[in-house]
Amino acid sequence: MVEIKTPAELDAMREAGRVVGRTIQALTRHAAPGVRLDELDELAATLIAEAGATPAFLGYHPPFAPTPYPAVVSTSVNDVIVHGIPTRYRLREGDVLSIDCGAYLDGWAGDSATTITIGPPAPADATLIDTTRRALDNAIAAAIPGNRIGDISHAIASTAQAAGYGYPLDFGGHGIGRHMHEDPHVANHGRPGRGLPLRPGLVLALEPMFIAGGAHRYRTAPDGWSLTTHDRSRAAHAEHTVAITDDGPRILTLP
Repeated sequence: MVEIKTPAELDAMREAGRVVGRTIQALTRHAAPGVRLDELDELAATLIAEAGATPAFLGYHPPFAPTPYPAVVSTSVNDVIVHGIPTRYRLREGDVLSIDCGAYLDGWAGDSATTITIGPPAPADATLIDTTRRALDNAIAAAIPGNRIGDISHAIASTAQAAGYGYPLDFGGHGIGRHMHEDPHVANHGRPGRGLPLRPGLVLALEPMFIAGGAHRYRTAPDGWSLTTHDRSRAAHAEHTVAITDDGPRILTLP
């Protein structure tokens, strides 16, 4: 079922999104050579709790996963596309790090992700990250009344294809509201003018995930969660929770 939110509900979702945005902002500032991934997870747990919110990822158990997710945030390094579990791995100069965070506040969910480099980026990594962010911007720009889901999907895929990047075909964005994952699914590839019409009050988590090597294939790591690129090339992930409104897209997960 696709739920349409009222203006008051969008305001409530904005507060949940603000918690997520501020948490990601703090984690990106803290990430540095020598910092362990599980230290970032501990910091996220503290910040979310201090905001009066609860983690959306911790204990989440979708059908594709063998076990519930064991952490507060997802930290995906280098060739890990998404769903990387925080470990005792210490970040190194030159690493590409994606941070994905979700939280509930007063019964409403927010979900967002960003990718950074540890230290100055290599040119290829900078281009990958910038292109992924641009794809998110293009997707958000397409999230207006009168368009359809396929317009968002096409905006993402066409950005990837122009840069020669791949993307995991069966993962993408989703509706969000009282639950972190709701209908509809928002594929990262599709045909413009197709799919569900976009109506004011529809809220979507839009999340391009790009693979530098250009292939769409990926592997699932032994932990049952982490998705890694098949060719070991690097990946980037960008995400915002976005509301469709009569006044244009409203990003709900800014800090």
